[in-house]
Amino acid sequence: MEIKPDSSKKLQNGARPISQGARIGHIHLKVANIERALGFYCGVLGFELIARFGQEAAFISAGGYHHHIGLNTWESRGGSPPPPGTTGLYHLAILYPTRADLSDAFRRVIGAGIQLDGASDHGVSEALYLRDPDENGVELCWDRPREHWPRLPDGQLQIFTKALDIDGLLAETKGTP
Repeated sequence: MEIKPDSSKKLQNGARPISQGARIGHIHLKVANIERALGFYCGVLGFELIARFGQEAAFISAGGYHHHIGLNTWESRGGSPPPPGTTGLYHLAILYPTRADLSDAFRRVIGAGIQLDGASDHGVSEALYLRDPDENGVELCWDRPREHWPRLPDGQLQIFTKALDIDGLLAETKGTP
């Protein structure tokens, strides 16, 4: 599948573009069980627990930020995932700084016996897709340097979905436990 952006409609209704410095600060997920969620996000993926409020909420981070992911049971303790065909979160993406870091994350996932939903090369990035214990979609990815992003002759990004070279990814951390 190739995604071609519609260059004729960059902004809706003549709106000003968002600041180029804007970033997604954090995501907050409803989970059924804090311990189980922490086991996945901290135990498998390696996030650091920053703050915890009993069985109600936890805030986790990579690199000491106040929190990248909030986990809570305020409306979802013991709940089940939303059924297919409903709106909500498709997935959250965890962006690793290097391909070797993504490889390390993949080895953690394999070691925990977690199944992948998919593994894709998008030209601009490489991504692994899986589910957390509450069936939230999780993408583990790294971006290629901008100068290596594929472009069409008119300069537009050429984002696509091809099979990821799994062996090549794992070779980034060959010999690493």
